[in-house]
Amino acid sequence: MYDISVSRLVDIAFLQLSILILSLAGILAKKASTVGFLSVEFITYYSLIILIMAVYAILWQQIIKKFELSVAYANKGTVIIWTFIWAVIFFQETITLYNILGAILVLTGIVMVFKDAE
Repeated sequence: MYDISVSRLVDIAFLQLSILILSLAGILAKKASTVGFLSVEFITYYSLIILIMAVYAILWQQIIKKFELSVAYANKGTVIIWTFIWAVIFFQETITLYNILGAILVLTGIVMVFKDAE
């Protein structure tokens, strides 16, 4: 059986939280695409994107202290799950069977990288 410590679970949760934060930049970028270029809303959205990316950069530095770079980077693929969630919640988009199958392939790859690293 695959045994994992509580501290490792906390590290994984921290990694996923940082990826969730990264995914928020995508929402703001899509919102910015719906307003006039260089309007107050556009500048606000892009300012928030820069802030999110700065926070993410700091979090990423902490993450690569705890994980091998290959493992941490492979986990960035989970952003696809957050993207699906945000697409449905904020933009009322439809998730197709092909989207789900693609996400399963990505997640399978991440699990394989994670198991190989442990």
